[in-house]
Amino acid sequence: MSVRFKKIHPALKHAGYSATALLPGEDRTAFEKLHRALIAEFTPVGALEEDIVADLARLIWRKQNLATFRIAQLADARREQIKDETVPRLEFRIPGDIDADEKEEARRAADEQARQELGDIHQLIDIGEPATIEGLMKELDVKERLDGMINRCLKQLLTVRGVKSLSSSTSAPQISGSRKAG
Repeated sequence: MSVRFKKIHPALKHAGYSATALLPGEDRTAFEKLHRALIAEFTPVGALEEDIVADLARLIWRKQNLATFRIAQLADARREQIKDETVPRLEFRIPGDIDADEKEEARRAADEQARQELGDIHQLIDIGEPATIEGLMKELDVKERLDGMINRCLKQLLTVRGVKSLSSSTSAPQISGSRKAG
């Protein structure tokens, strides 16, 4: 018996798709224009500010393109409908009559029909969870936790810098115009 693994989309192997970034079928040029506009508006200085503006661009983009998730959902439903129409219903067949090769060939034919009918939209099905609202919510939850941890680190850093600043100003020699009487 051979074990079959679902093929992983090449971009997922390299974390190329994210629910908060561009998904297949979305306009990269429009996203880059939005990102450049935010850079011009906020003029980020340094890696941290650039990261914040990049997050803003991704989140604004996702908000403006929520329809992509609905398109992915509809495409997946259509693919399932094609499979239901094409793949033989095994539950209605006598167990001895089930031909694994016939079933596999029907699955391949259904997948090919779905790919042809759906065109580029089929890529949204291929990437799986990142093209779902659930995937978006999971990613946003992780991002929120990471942002919280980053914010705590920044708070600690700024506190330490503040303490150092206070201690260096109190230990610096003070210039005084008065002398102690002796």
